[in-house]
Amino acid sequence: MNPFVVGPDHFLVASLALFALGLLVTVTRRNAIGVLMGIELMLNAVNVALVTFDRALKPPAVEGQIFALFIITVAAAEAVVGLALILAVYRNRETVAVDELTELRG
Repeated sequence: MNPFVVGPDHFLVASLALFALGLLVTVTRRNAIGVLMGIELMLNAVNVALVTFDRALKPPAVEGQIFALFIITVAAAEAVVGLALILAVYRNRETVAVDELTELRG
């Protein structure tokens, strides 16, 4: 057996590391754009895991890949709406720091 063959377990470990990194970024960032980037990292980690499970468990099926496409679509919509909200908040408050946006009154 070749020790340099990349198997599903390697992809799952990479997915876990990517998800943990996204969670760390989401929890520790004060900037709203950094929080959105962390959420995108977590969604991409789920995509990698879904496609890995799809390829490892049922090679002729494509359910995991279809779920990944739905997640990519939702992530794109989330990024557009999130950036629009951040831009609107920045225009009103002149900051994107999450800890300074505790009250949503004008």
